[in-house]
Parts: sequence; structure tokens; C-alpha cells
Amino acid sequence: MLDGWIQAFLDHLRAGRSKATVKAYGSDLAQLSLILSGQADLTPESLRKYLRTYAPNPTTRARKLATLRAFVRFLIETERITADPTELLEAPIRRRQLPKALSQHQAERLLDQEPVGKTPLRDLAILELAYGAGLRAAEVAGVKTTDLELGEGTVKVFGKGSKERVAVFGDACRDALTQYLDGERVEPDEGYALFTNSHGRPLTTRTVQNVIKRWARAAGLPDDVSPHTLRHSFATHLLDGGADLKTVQQLLGHENIATTQVYTHVSIERLREAVEKAHPKSKG
Repeated sequence: MLDGWIQAFLDHLRAGRSKATVKAYGSDLAQLSLILSGQADLTPESLRKYLRTYAPNPTTRARKLATLRAFVRFLIETERITADPTELLEAPIRRRQLPKALSQHQAERLLDQEPVGKTPLRDLAILELAYGAGLRAAEVAGVKTTDLELGEGTVKVFGKGSKERVAVFGDACRDALTQYLDGERVEPDEGYALFTNSHGRPLTTRTVQNVIKRWARAAGLPDDVSPHTLRHSFATHLLDGGADLKTVQQLLGHENIATTQVYTHVSIERLREAVEKAHPKSKG
């Protein structure tokens, strides 16, 4: 019976999936049939046995678990089974790569250096907004003058999925924005773009990225410094300074707090590095 179900599932997949995908699913499910001796004994226990046998590492387990869930979903939709035996199976925990962040000293070096390029007031305002409010490059490029409340130190931002949030910035960012608006901004030929080029056209995301990389290079910082580096630094430095996770989540515009929690690991790693470097008992 199980082999018949597997064949029906693979036939169903062929209508919309590549040959390689169908082959990979078929290979996974052939192993499942071996474990179950061709019997349709789909229980959490039998599926765990399958994963223990054929998924020796987290990456393989995640892929085979995805195969099982797709197969079971097909069986439920075609009324071959009524309950989902994969509901109790846990996905493997994958170690997330920690986002890179500047140290506070590096951030100061970036922002306090001698002006760089032909539009130093504009470019400094870009850096201050990216770091001071934790904005993405596209968010920086998309800010309009009508979104700014300089007196309150806030800016309305449209993030991923056009989700709106209010970001907050401090005095250094306010001063940089004020100096740019008063002394260097070219009025746009249309609309209300905050950051414009010499022709009054809104800046692109790529230009924002290039500005940050140029200033980082001039400050002697690593080559991979990017707008996201400044956003990560904003979040990490807030947590280092005692801000709570929910506040940082709101400021970054994360829908899920689990996305923000990675920054707590960054802070812990920074503390660990400080201990290993300075504490006399940290080394053998």
C-alpha cells in the first residue's frame, strides 16, 4: 500500500516540479518504504526511526523532514489518511550565523572622521540615519521629507512588505539631517525625496550602499561594512546599553521576536570576547 501511495505522490509532483526534485523526493521515500517494509505505518515513532537512520546531520534531516511533510500533506488532501504524523516531529536546530556589527569605537571612527567626497553633509546624514535609527539601505533611500519629524527625532519608514513603522533617532542624527537640509540638499524635481543627487533625483539603494562603503574604507574599516552592518550595530549597541529585546524588535520592525533574539547572542559573544581578552583566568 505504501509504495502505491508513494507512486501516486510522485506522479502528482511531475505536473509541476522538475525531474531532479521528483527524483530527490522519490529517493527519500524509497528509504521510508525500506524502514516500514512497505507498510503504511505512518506514525511519529516510525518517522523518527526513519530520520534517525537516514538523516545523520541537521541539513539532511531538514530536507527529509520537508519531504515527509509534503508527502503527508498529499495523503491528507487525497483522503488516504486523516491525521498528520509529522506534527510532533521537530525540525533540527541550525546554528544561525551571527550578524556582523561594528564595535562602538569603530562606529565612532566611521562617523567622526574627516568629510569624505563631494557631498559630505548628505553622506554623513545617510550614515547617521542608517546607524542612528537602524534603517535598511532601501529604507534610507525611500525616506521623504514629509516622513521626518526633526523636533521629535522620528522618521516614518516603510520596511519589508511595505509595513510602516516609526523609527527614532538621537541628537547626532538630528544635527546631521538639519545641516544637510539647510546646506546641501538639492530640491527634487518632483516628489519629496529626502536624499537626492546633484540633479535632484532620488538616490537609489545602490548609491546608499556605495556611500557607506566609501566612508567605511576611508575610516580603515573592513571591506564588508554595509548598510546592514550599521543596522546590526544599532541593534547590538542598544542591547549592550541595556535596552530590552521588545524595544529593539519594535525599532527594527521585526514581525517575529525570534529574528531579534539573534542580537542577544551577538552581545553575549562580545562579552565573552572581552572576558577572554582581559581576564587573567580566561586562558589556560
